[in-house]
Amino acid sequence: MDLLRLALDWTPNTNHTGFYVASALGYYRDANLTVEITSPDVDKYKQTPARRLAKGEVDLAVVPSESIISFHTTTPNVPLVAVAAMLARDASAIVTLQQSGLERPAQLDGKVYGSYGARFEDDIVRQMIRNDGGRGVIATHKPTRLNLWQALLTNEIDATWIFLPWEGVEATLHDVQLNRFLLDDYEIPYGYSPLLATRQDLIDQKADVLQRFVEATAAGFRLAVEKPDEAAHLLCKTSGHPTLADEGFVELSQQTASGYYLDTAGQWGVMRREVWVQFVNYLIRHRLIVNRDGEIVMSLDINKLFTNQFVESLPAVRTV
Repeated sequence: MDLLRLALDWTPNTNHTGFYVASALGYYRDANLTVEITSPDVDKYKQTPARRLAKGEVDLAVVPSESIISFHTTTPNVPLVAVAAMLARDASAIVTLQQSGLERPAQLDGKVYGSYGARFEDDIVRQMIRNDGGRGVIATHKPTRLNLWQALLTNEIDATWIFLPWEGVEATLHDVQLNRFLLDDYEIPYGYSPLLATRQDLIDQKADVLQRFVEATAAGFRLAVEKPDEAAHLLCKTSGHPTLADEGFVELSQQTASGYYLDTAGQWGVMRREVWVQFVNYLIRHRLIVNRDGEIVMSLDINKLFTNQFVESLPAVRTV
């Protein structure tokens, strides 16, 4: 059996369902793989999954496209490569509570934004505000990662960035009314998040092993599309994580998340080059990418950031 180690970006959630379905139903075993999945709360988020991947502690990691871009400019000797889009389209939004009266991004000027501290995050939010006619002046506050949602509900912060299939579902379930600002609606061409990434050296050395892993994982995500309630049960049971104790909520989240897994052709994992180009060009145009010496990066080879070689031949899910 070939061993692969996978680092998640958050505690197990419905973005990760395909991994746990593949594990529970023996897809990895049938592919002659042993897959070890690590949640970032084991070390209290001290290391990002991208950093663990770069250091060789894991073979694959769940990351946003920002991490891929960052490592190509700050740590070019360890190129990370995206091998599959776990969500085919952006499932996130900047949100405020409806009761706050903050109904547009421009109204966030002078307000407190709850930040994860991610690369480019605060600059993207400032630009969204400017694109809506504001000045882009915000105060940033960084609560503990898992406390950002609670910080919004208790008015400790005025806005934050959420995943609609998770916090968005939680808001609906608890009748919390939100204003949702989608990046695309304010001319922010966001990239893929989350992505499945590995290192270029592993692609060169273990392409067959990675191919078997991606095929088994894709089968897990396809089942989650076809049978979301069963997939939610397998996620809860197999991960055994305490954050998934409410299986009813996970089922609702899964029903929403499953709508984001596949592209318009019914395929999982395939990345469109134009999405990468538009996001990278946006970051370059706004002078947001800097190298390890603090110099502004004005060009980047898009072709080195991602590959579809492991997903382009995967079967599609038939849609009615």
